[in-house]
Amino acid sequence: MHIDELLRYTKDVNASDLHLKPMRPPLVRIKGRLLPIKAEALNPEEIEVMVKAILTPKQLSRLEEFQSVDFGYGIKGVARFRGNAFLQRGTLSAAFRRIPYDIKSIDQLNLPSIVHEFCRLQDGLVLITGPTGMGKSTTLAAIIKEISEVRYQHIVTIEDPIEFLFADKASSVSQREVGTDTPAFKEALKNTMRQDPDVIMVGEMRDVDTITTVLTAAETGHLVFSTLHTNNASQTIDRIIDTFPPNHHKQVRAQLALVLRAIVSLRLVQKADNTGMTVVVEVMRNTPRIAKLVEDGNIKEIVEEIETSTAHFRMQTLNQSFIALIVNGIITYEAAMKTSQDPDDLSLKLRKLFPHIEDKARGGEMPSTADFAEIQELMGVKRLYEEQEEKFRMRLAEKEEAAARMEEDLAEFRRRQSEEGAAVKELKTENDRLRRDMDSLKKDAQEKLRILQERIKDLNQQLLDSRAKVAATAGDDKKSSGFFKR
Repeated sequence: MHIDELLRYTKDVNASDLHLKPMRPPLVRIKGRLLPIKAEALNPEEIEVMVKAILTPKQLSRLEEFQSVDFGYGIKGVARFRGNAFLQRGTLSAAFRRIPYDIKSIDQLNLPSIVHEFCRLQDGLVLITGPTGMGKSTTLAAIIKEISEVRYQHIVTIEDPIEFLFADKASSVSQREVGTDTPAFKEALKNTMRQDPDVIMVGEMRDVDTITTVLTAAETGHLVFSTLHTNNASQTIDRIIDTFPPNHHKQVRAQLALVLRAIVSLRLVQKADNTGMTVVVEVMRNTPRIAKLVEDGNIKEIVEEIETSTAHFRMQTLNQSFIALIVNGIITYEAAMKTSQDPDDLSLKLRKLFPHIEDKARGGEMPSTADFAEIQELMGVKRLYEEQEEKFRMRLAEKEEAAARMEEDLAEFRRRQSEEGAAVKELKTENDRLRRDMDSLKKDAQEKLRILQERIKDLNQQLLDSRAKVAATAGDDKKSSGFFKR
């Protein structure tokens, strides 16, 4: 059996992954469940032959050296696959992730519309996070695809291995694979700075060197996208900071608060109609308040800030995304409670906002159309909505008031700047006048000094002439006196 046959079967049954393990039939993941196919168990020699047949000499060398290797593999007309071959209990195993040739759009992935705005950013850092197999690469590909369609720029991707293939459209896209086109993420990022990039996509921030270079690239005017294996926005920020030594934490927090633009955290959950998986999305934007929390190290307060800024900044937590999917009938209450990181918080929010959903899930009776208590409960729900709306209105008013104060401060600053400019201009004019007066006085003084010097010269000459005349007269008198004496 050739590996291509199994990979074609994976695509035919719409499976997301293929697993090869000795002494078991091949396994495929369909709708989140890992199921064996109807085939004989594979022995270690069969797996070794299948896997090594599609590895390059360099990949085989890496497999022998590190006992694991990442690689990309494509079957024309079928799909591309991201593979990892590894040793387990001394025998070779492999896992393949199916990557379709067609890249889905942001809307097709049912992502929040705010994600479109991240495609229009000019600089900064946007992170896509989530556990393995939750759609990070697919989401990143949708964003890069949209950018390439609407912006005339140079996009550079650094991946290990290359997964989705991007065609040049409005933008020029350069895709570099670690191990084939570049030795490492760090080296590729350094070289990328000399390739006139506008947008940089880094497949994964794996180590401190890569994170440092990514932050620097975002800080120097590039738009950078990357991924991390973290569960939510708060954990992502903590992970980045904790990667560095403690004495660098303050500097990293300040740098992150400056360059971070957004964090999108993903989860996949089974749809209510069992037709596949849908995405649950947490969105955090780096608002002034969140930037302040990051810089001060108050990371735990970020979740509350996201929850209370949903209406104004269109952020949302994972539990708020779960609620939206439950209310719209996309997923079941049970699936949400099973997948949520904080099911108690999810249950509390549902009880406050939609008590019927929570009561029904807990086995309560369906409401009666003749029960006035149900109307009272609905009125209670309405009151909760009104209170929540009032809170949002108050927060919005506070933000608008703060914005108005900032505008007043800006106007005052501009007025003072204008006044200071006028004063500086007036002082400059007065300084020029004084300089002219001083030059005139200096010229007059020099002229008077010249005249005075000439006058002194004349007087000195007259004095010399007078002395000479006196001396001559005195000489004549002496001559006369001597003659008569004789």
